Amino acid sequence: MMGKLAGLALAALVATAHAQEKVSEPDGYRTENYRAPVPATLSGVRVLTTAEAETIWRTASAVFIDVLPRAPKPPNLPAGTIWRDKPRLSIPGTVWLPDTGYGKLAPATEDYFRRGLARATGGNNAALLVIYCQADCWMSWNAAKRVLSYGYANVAWYPDGTDGWERAGLPTAESHPEPRAEEEKASRL
Repeated sequence: MMGKLAGLALAALVATAHAQEKVSEPDGYRTENYRAPVPATLSGVRVLTTAEAETIWRTASAVFIDVLPRAPKPPNLPAGTIWRDKPRLSIPGTVWLPDTGYGKLAPATEDYFRRGLARATGGNNAALLVIYCQADCWMSWNAAKRVLSYGYANVAWYPDGTDGWERAGLPTAESHPEPRAEEEKASRL
């Protein structure tokens, strides 16, 4: 019993130390170890709590952008194997632009991100954009920083993402990624 209590006390101490760890904003984008504690701030961007994100969502006063990466199809699947993407449960009404939160984006991915944002905002660079992913995920931090660099003036970052949203018991809905240029071309053929 005493060993269990000591173990619990040590776990609580480590969790408290981890929670108190202050992460500084880097000058550029994070390019590795994306699932790690994130800064509490992002210069030029409003940082939202779950309660603030919920208020914005309930008033439909912003476009919510999910940047969680999409799991790739395994390259060595046997012929004839049917691949089904894992469903992504997001904040209802979200625009999912996967793979756009990496520190470095290929030109095609950057173009996909820019076009997706323009489509989601109707070309309005003053529209409020709420960028998110999951808790302790640098993808949303990178994406919010990048959106700001694209000239969008009203950017908010929701660092707790779907993890915080679900912990609060708020509704989710299955989300589907916005099509990429090559997918759009294929669907027109």
